[in-house]
Amino acid sequence: MATQSNNMVAAKSILSTVGSTVAAAMVARSIINDFLPYEIRNYLFSSLHSVFSRRLSSEITMIIDEFDGLETNQIFEAAELFIGARTKTTSTSTSATRLKVRKPESEKQILVNVDRDEEIVDEFEGIKFRWMLHCRTIESSYNLRDMNSTLRSEVRAFHLTFHKKFKAIALEKYIPHILKQAEFFKLERKTIKLFTVDPNNLYSGSVNAWSSISLNHPSTFETLAIDSDLKKMIIEDLERFVKRKEYYRRVGKAWKRGYLLYGPPGTGKSSLIAAMANYLNFDIYDLELSGLRVDSELRNALVGTANKSIVVVEDIDCSIELNNRDNNVVDYGGGYQQEKVTLSGFLNFIDGLWSSCGDERIIIFTTNHKEKLDPALLRPGRMDVHIHMSYCTPGGFKVLANNYLGVTDHELFTDIERLVEEAEATPAEVAEQLMKHDEPDSALKGLVEFLKLKKVEDEEAKALKLEEESKPKENINNNDDEDHGMKLIDEEQDVSLDVTNKNPSILIHEGWS
Repeated sequence: MATQSNNMVAAKSILSTVGSTVAAAMVARSIINDFLPYEIRNYLFSSLHSVFSRRLSSEITMIIDEFDGLETNQIFEAAELFIGARTKTTSTSTSATRLKVRKPESEKQILVNVDRDEEIVDEFEGIKFRWMLHCRTIESSYNLRDMNSTLRSEVRAFHLTFHKKFKAIALEKYIPHILKQAEFFKLERKTIKLFTVDPNNLYSGSVNAWSSISLNHPSTFETLAIDSDLKKMIIEDLERFVKRKEYYRRVGKAWKRGYLLYGPPGTGKSSLIAAMANYLNFDIYDLELSGLRVDSELRNALVGTANKSIVVVEDIDCSIELNNRDNNVVDYGGGYQQEKVTLSGFLNFIDGLWSSCGDERIIIFTTNHKEKLDPALLRPGRMDVHIHMSYCTPGGFKVLANNYLGVTDHELFTDIERLVEEAEATPAEVAEQLMKHDEPDSALKGLVEFLKLKKVEDEEAKALKLEEESKPKENINNNDDEDHGMKLIDEEQDVSLDVTNKNPSILIHEGWS
């Protein structure tokens, strides 16, 4: 009886405590509902729910943001490619009811990916991983055309959810698996892009600073109208560069390569750039320096360039003020001044601290007047390879004849090859003549007449130049615009080799400046 009595007392005590607690909770709830604003009530309840759900949940969620500071998060890029490929297969279970489907004109395949807030489930080694894309819109910076406006940017992140006990597998196996698969998907569907700076978005994120279109330029090293020896040297230099990741890391240099293409207009500088991009499968970033106002805009744009890319600055002598490295103000008179990109800021990108913000990049300058460039731009470490794009040569003519007429031999070839060496005709001029007729005989005869006339004009121009030079002058500037050989200094053996070539020529610098 005593035991039963004690149990009754304990039960009453417990019920009394529970009743008091419930009553207190009801009073508290009444006070909260009557006196606290809705926003604060909602925040308190959601916070309590979040705390209890986290403590009781057996799952963990990894947040994979699209950007890590100024840099793109490689895991986000890989996940986007990986999930897109998975959504096209029936092996991946998905509850998604909305899918993004698109096919750019240049793409070979239909591209599929999940829309925001849609979930797919991927299975790896018997473990289920749930993916969901979350997006939110923020306001950032300002519009260059309207200083009172703001730009709206979208922040994206993947949420990867799975059981807590598989955290080590996710980090050590699953995510590396995604990165590896993404590289395969990237190569499989890669379309070379041509990027240009979008000045309206320079301050809304480094990646948003560029807009792009597909590059469908057909130029290849096989169709390029330059000598076979020069093609071989360029290809070997490119292949050597892309294979030397560990070497650049070991010697403490940024993994980049600088090329200077110089020579008369119409000698194929742009076609060579396109051929290099097609050969390496690299995107091209066309950097128009005159469209940028200050060095900070230049840095923001260059940080947005991706690895495995070619940054091109065409007509560098016309794009930036080369005779003053530090003055960043242009005086237009009448009290109107405007800031500008400086040579010092540009040099800091190609050979300073900012040059290490990216891997496997090629920087190409083009110019028609090499002698106008500041020597600081030309030294090794900035422009490692100097390629002189000359007038058409016999070898270049044969390539053009095959490209445009489909002929590799003809009775007029001997005369044309002799005239090509004597006349200063660009590959573009020769190609224009070959396009005038579909029949090889007519086209080649027309080319012979053109080259004869070109030879006479060149001789008259040279005679006039000699006559002008024979007159007394106070200042004579003797700048040799051509390199007549290739110089290679191997970093590891420190050996110099000089190879004499006929135009066009190539000068290759290796090692430290």
